[in-house]
Amino acid sequence: MGDLGADWALAWVRESAAVVGRNRMALIDLDRAIGDGDHGENLDRGFTAVLGKLETTGTETVADVLALVAKTLMSTVGGAAGPLYGTAYLRAAKAVGENLDAAGVADLFEAALAGIVARGKAEPGDKTMVDAWAPAADAARAVATSGGTAQAALQAAAEAAQAGAEATEPWVARKGRASYLGARAAGHRDPGAQSSALLLRAAAEVAGASGAADE
Repeated sequence: MGDLGADWALAWVRESAAVVGRNRMALIDLDRAIGDGDHGENLDRGFTAVLGKLETTGTETVADVLALVAKTLMSTVGGAAGPLYGTAYLRAAKAVGENLDAAGVADLFEAALAGIVARGKAEPGDKTMVDAWAPAADAARAVATSGGTAQAALQAAAEAAQAGAEATEPWVARKGRASYLGARAAGHRDPGAQSSALLLRAAAEVAGASGAADE
């Protein structure tokens, strides 16, 4: 009781598309400051394409859903975000079982983080999406280790990801296009970290809405 299954994964994807759409301009503005300005547009296009794929593709497990997201984002999202997010979801799809308890949530986030790091070669503190995913994975694992629920793990991960994204604001970037700006990148939140925080918050919110992990 309380584990997360394919219904949760589908709801997460649909809420991800919605939250990305609502924050499209905010993400564009963040990326205009230190990037090429297309992060919000690209991610919105990618998740809109994912919704279309869901209508025509059978998905019976969490892994099925995550793999569909991975393949669609890789083929529709330009720039660095498509390969990074695509690899994250693909690694996550390979790491999850049929249903997720708190440990399964931590496994998902750790695998996604490993995929992002493998693809982008970034480390915590580089002012990238790693700065949202790394604390999120740590927070989820801490909840799992303490015997918490899957929903608690998602909520802790979401809060840690948002804090991680906000923490990037004063930093000078060491990876990506923003690194070319040197000290001028300081004072701006990393758009990839912020979009990651939005996606993880969506994961927690849909779990809470369904009461998925409440005993």
